[in-house]
Amino acid sequence: MLSKFHLSNFSIQIYTVGFMEKYILIDHLKNLGIQNGDNLLVHSSLKSIGKIEGGPEIVIQGLIECVGEVGTLLMPALSYESVTKDQPIFKVKETPSCVGALTEYFRKREGTFRSLHPTHSIAALGINAEFFIKNHEKDSTPVGPNSPLSKLRDTGGKILFIGCGLRPNTSMHGVEELVNPEYLFNGVVTFTIGDHSGNLEQYNHTTHGFKPKGWEQRYDRVSNILDDVELKGGKVLNADCYLIDAKALWTNAFNKLKEDSLYFVDKL
Repeated sequence: MLSKFHLSNFSIQIYTVGFMEKYILIDHLKNLGIQNGDNLLVHSSLKSIGKIEGGPEIVIQGLIECVGEVGTLLMPALSYESVTKDQPIFKVKETPSCVGALTEYFRKREGTFRSLHPTHSIAALGINAEFFIKNHEKDSTPVGPNSPLSKLRDTGGKILFIGCGLRPNTSMHGVEELVNPEYLFNGVVTFTIGDHSGNLEQYNHTTHGFKPKGWEQRYDRVSNILDDVELKGGKVLNADCYLIDAKALWTNAFNKLKEDSLYFVDKL
């Protein structure tokens, strides 16, 4: 809540930016199943929420209040559009997120940590933020065992989709890496990574290659493999939203990929 107090003629006027929207937002998030203490990863379309006074800050505040002081809020801060084989430089404080306005606002927000990965970094805020982002650069793939998304699975976390459908599901890359379907990997690139102190170091990372290989992601099909407890739907302000149990997603999607390695893609 952002407030301004003005004293004039012995009267106090209180201006509250986004007060009502934030608490409606919180109520909707709780109804969807988000609880105090959750480790929560959020994929989002800010515009889907509708016009909200106070903008992205109010949305972030609402999410933070839902997970509480013992929870952690995470968002993708992916940079695969600007950090490529031809431009292989990633700087954790400068390289922008390419997956939405809310993620870019969040990664620049004071107190937010960001993992060191050239194309698939994750931003985190909360009691376990440093745990989640630690050692991501040591993975040779985008969603390896040190990825915040793998840790989200292991800590019983949840994945929230705000107005963006179920397709932008970065956790699915981690499931795919366990199976290694034919469309997934696209060669090794030597990236230069700039850390939080500005130090530069080179790392070899195996990249993903869906579109170069002629494939389209269809992660919306996870709705066919999750039950009503593992996948819940509802409204958050104007946005159609989904909440997924991360461990159930990894388990069920892995089993489905072992059965049919092309289940979550279409040929372009």
